[in-house]
Amino acid sequence: MKRLAILGSTGSIGTSTLDVVARFPDRFEVVALAAGHNLELAAAQAKRYRPRLLATADEEDARWLRDELPGIEVLAGEAGRVAVATHPDASTVVGALVGALGLVPTWRALELGKDVLLANKETLVVAGALVMDLARRTGARLLPIDSEHSALHQALRSGAPEAVRRLILTASGGPFRTFPAAELEHVTVEQALAHPTWRMGAKITVDSATMMNKGLEIIEAHHLFGVEEARIEVVVHPESRVHSLVEFVDGTLIGQLSVNDMRLPILYALAYPERLPSPIGVLDLVEVGTLSFEPADEDRFPALRLARQALRAGGGMPAVMNAANEVAVQAFLARALRFVDIARVVEEVMAGSALGARPLGTLAEALAADAEGRALAGRMVAKWQPPSPGCRRTV
Repeated sequence: MKRLAILGSTGSIGTSTLDVVARFPDRFEVVALAAGHNLELAAAQAKRYRPRLLATADEEDARWLRDELPGIEVLAGEAGRVAVATHPDASTVVGALVGALGLVPTWRALELGKDVLLANKETLVVAGALVMDLARRTGARLLPIDSEHSALHQALRSGAPEAVRRLILTASGGPFRTFPAAELEHVTVEQALAHPTWRMGAKITVDSATMMNKGLEIIEAHHLFGVEEARIEVVVHPESRVHSLVEFVDGTLIGQLSVNDMRLPILYALAYPERLPSPIGVLDLVEVGTLSFEPADEDRFPALRLARQALRAGGGMPAVMNAANEVAVQAFLARALRFVDIARVVEEVMAGSALGARPLGTLAEALAADAEGRALAGRMVAKWQPPSPGCRRTV
């Protein structure tokens, strides 16, 4: 029986994780949950799974939940999230918070040697070298939940590390794969949130539309698997059936195929090193028919180029880049920034960062780089005109 603490229980990954848990009640038990602002869902989850501890975003939410959930401890804020991640009864932590918010709770779990199943790629983007070193020192096991990195993890079991030539991340291409560059200037929030193959939260869906999500995945793959940036490639695969591939030195390609359902990589990580029978369904190759692949266009989607630049720069630059992107995406979702200007904000913040050029030696230094990126991006976004038709820039 694995006892789980879930960070981000009310998000798409968290709800999918709980669905898997419900299908294997003899294998998994929930002991702690950290939720967002969806109080009704958080209360329903707590009533069904009866965790010892529930954390929520702020104290006002926590007071409401305490009245709803007698007998369950309810905490708030970062202290609550850390308490969930470090709960003494939990052996495994599912990291499904959105953004850099997940870094500190994940760090605290790894300090205690707890296994972490990571969907929060920003943790490795902000402080990947530090996080991986901490996991090695404490003996904690870090397993990916992202479908692409789960695919790589499975494919890499086919050969020795020294036999790997390159990692190939597949990308759906998002909703704007075939858009002319000029039309990207007028993309709406609704268009950006209409992903063709996956149903995800708003932030990650926008990241998929800009292809920043794939840029973050390049950085995540570098840290998880110890492969340098130059040997990590991205190809666009609109059908989203091949979730990623490994090419070995003899020319063999090993890929992982499955239906488009995040519960499958979650089940793989939860059960690892075992495999449990899937209750979700299998891929019908005849029904799929054709699998197609295209090059990733870093000119039309500059976020990919910026992520590679940040990884090559090292130090605090990935943290600065990620922070700027989070601020810019939120501004876009608030209709205060055009879609095409998300990457422009990120690029300008990277160019103006002081901490990005410095090496990271501590968690505090990683958090400082994150804070600098947010401050620079916030000041830059503030120069842009509030929502109006076309959301024009005022410079």
